[in-house]
Amino acid sequence: MPLRSDFLHLVQERGFLHQATDLEALDAKLLEGPQTAYIGFDLTADSLHVGSLLQIMLLYWWQQSGNRPLVLLGGGTTRIGDPSGKDASRQLLSQASIDANYQGIRSIFSAYLDFGEADDDSSKGEAEGARANSHSTAVMANNADWLAGLNYIDFLRDYGPHFSINRMLSFDSVRLRLEREQPLTFLEFNYMLLQAYDFLELYRRYDCIAQFGGSDQWGNIVNGIELGRRIAGAPLFGLTTPLLTTASGAKMGKTAAGAVWLNEARLPHFDFYQFWRNSEDNDVGRFLRLFTDLPLDEITRLDALQGAELNEAKARLAYAVTRLARGQAAADSAQAAAEGQFGGSKDGGGLPEIHSAMPTSGGLSVLDLLQRAGFAESNGEARRLIRNRGARLNDQLIEDEQALIEREALQTPLKVSSGKKRHVMLHFG
Repeated sequence: MPLRSDFLHLVQERGFLHQATDLEALDAKLLEGPQTAYIGFDLTADSLHVGSLLQIMLLYWWQQSGNRPLVLLGGGTTRIGDPSGKDASRQLLSQASIDANYQGIRSIFSAYLDFGEADDDSSKGEAEGARANSHSTAVMANNADWLAGLNYIDFLRDYGPHFSINRMLSFDSVRLRLEREQPLTFLEFNYMLLQAYDFLELYRRYDCIAQFGGSDQWGNIVNGIELGRRIAGAPLFGLTTPLLTTASGAKMGKTAAGAVWLNEARLPHFDFYQFWRNSEDNDVGRFLRLFTDLPLDEITRLDALQGAELNEAKARLAYAVTRLARGQAAADSAQAAAEGQFGGSKDGGGLPEIHSAMPTSGGLSVLDLLQRAGFAESNGEARRLIRNRGARLNDQLIEDEQALIEREALQTPLKVSSGKKRHVMLHFG
């Protein structure tokens, strides 16, 4: 079906579309003028990782197409935990942890979205005021604002009759857990009711007409659309992105070293850049379309590169994603560090720098060196790194676990490496 609205045409070309409830009607709605759509993010950590980047980019293109994106942070729903895509119950977090995670996650979105002068619109909860602000300035809301004060009996009476247990049992998030005979608590079962209520509340407060999410959220989105229709007669829409894995089948955002976090506090700029720079060959074109704002004709050119020339496409991918997520200065720094690394630069070449205290006396063991560089958390981990031939000092392999670095050598910066891709400059003083 040919799509006429700028947003749907663009995301279809770039590969974002997986499922939609009524694509033709949504397309027509977008031709009427700017609209509001939301994606929800629960506060299970103090940062999101690149597994959430597909949805963030969807909001980015929504705003670039002249519409208003709404970021919903789940200060309320996080207290329960989303069972979607999980084989076991999530660990329940304290309110203090949820509040801390809120502060860590909210900062991510300002790199992608324009919130105007304020980055938190939670004070504009009244529908009349929100509808007056119908331009494309992004909005951030917290569902604790309405969920925390719900009266349980009134909620069940007003909204419970609109949910069919039979149908809820058919959704993948529930069905798969039951088929595997894995417990699904009543607490988690309530999650889909609250997410559906979120959609209704956002329609009332912000005139929000669409919810986006990953493919595992389809059932929850449909519930919200039906609740909005039954309670408010609202014409709501849903759209999901495809499940994203790498060419080798690995889950997006996970590496052997752990999650690839979007916040710098969790992952240095250089390591973030290198994750994209080391993408598998068959992923480069797809990642350029999904995670960068490069023009499609330039992406087509880069995707056609073969052999050694493919390194140009990988470098462009890494730079473009880092620039969006971390800013121009971070992308420039990470690129310079990578170029220094590939050139074998011993003086650092822009590598990430770590400053550590000079030992009070004597020299420094290589085991301590690797821990100070952040490549090991214990002597045992440091020994395994050395035995696996993964530790280097100034580009020289460390082979002796008992080696001691003389105090005089610590007066100048040391290049410490873990494997071929992780390097830092360690300064003592």
